[in-house]
Amino acid sequence: MNSADSALVLFSGGQDSTTCLAWALTHYARVETIGFDYGQRHAIELSVRPFLLEKMRALSPEWDRKLGEDHMIDLSLIAKISDTALTSNVEIAMLENGLPNTFVPGRNLLFMTVAATVAYRRGLEVLVGGMCETDFSGYPDCRDDTMKALQTALNLGMATDQKIETPLMWIDKAATWKMAQDLGGIPLLNLIRAGTHTCYLGERGELHDWGYGCGNCPACKLRARGYADFIAG
Repeated sequence: MNSADSALVLFSGGQDSTTCLAWALTHYARVETIGFDYGQRHAIELSVRPFLLEKMRALSPEWDRKLGEDHMIDLSLIAKISDTALTSNVEIAMLENGLPNTFVPGRNLLFMTVAATVAYRRGLEVLVGGMCETDFSGYPDCRDDTMKALQTALNLGMATDQKIETPLMWIDKAATWKMAQDLGGIPLLNLIRAGTHTCYLGERGELHDWGYGCGNCPACKLRARGYADFIAG
């Protein structure tokens, strides 16, 4: 068990954050979760969160004992000040700056700042996020350097010693599936496959072998390819 024995997990209801929640439940004695309603196009991810939290508790008596309060935060101002494919009904495309228009500027920075504020109030010492620099869409706020700089800024600004943990930072999607299996076996793997939501378009009509989704957006393609690589071993 870590010396810092409490954590707040940024939990969206997706594959990565659910894997991170399982990781936190194996590393810390007390774990809480936080989610954000920011006017996302795929808001269906928010509707699966309560189901996932209930099922995570059912997977392990130890996880049930450790898992505490869930916090849902209204950050709809993000949709009001941004114009992206994740906050409006526009076609997913690349921008002139080389970033996809699914990038929501400042999103992860704001998420972590709000999470740090909640953690301060709740006495939680570690912030856990699913940011990843290996398999990602080019988002600059998913980079390790960004998270390290943000950790420094937050601790300076709040006179705290909080730590940001990113368990997925240096692994690809196949390894993320493998991590889930290692943490919770086939039951967790199946829960993530059928219970989580990743699709940017919010499509949840057909259950593929890798989960629900349109199969064509960048998030679905990444998830599907990772699952195929994981199964292939």
